[in-house]
Amino acid sequence: MCSLTAALTATAATPSLAQPVCVGAQRKLDEAAALRFQARQDARIGDRDRVCDALGDAEDRYEDARDRFDDCGLGLAAIDLRGAVRSVRLEKRSFRCD
Repeated sequence: MCSLTAALTATAATPSLAQPVCVGAQRKLDEAAALRFQARQDARIGDRDRVCDALGDAEDRYEDARDRFDDCGLGLAAIDLRGAVRSVRLEKRSFRCD
């Protein structure tokens, strides 16, 4: 996730990030991060169903963000999101969500 942040920071000065599609992609990343935080909190209280729901939603947000980054020309960030999606899938597997 740090490399994604670094890639976004490096490209922040470019005008392409100011496009509404790129702003929407960042919003999707923020939503995914919030959902992963929610999943961790639900895991602490032992609510497996809510963990699985939150992780599923986070995976969807990452995929939406990847598509939006592709649309605005930031393919590097879109490629880096594969790692985030893979991480969420591993978390889902550890909670036996699928």
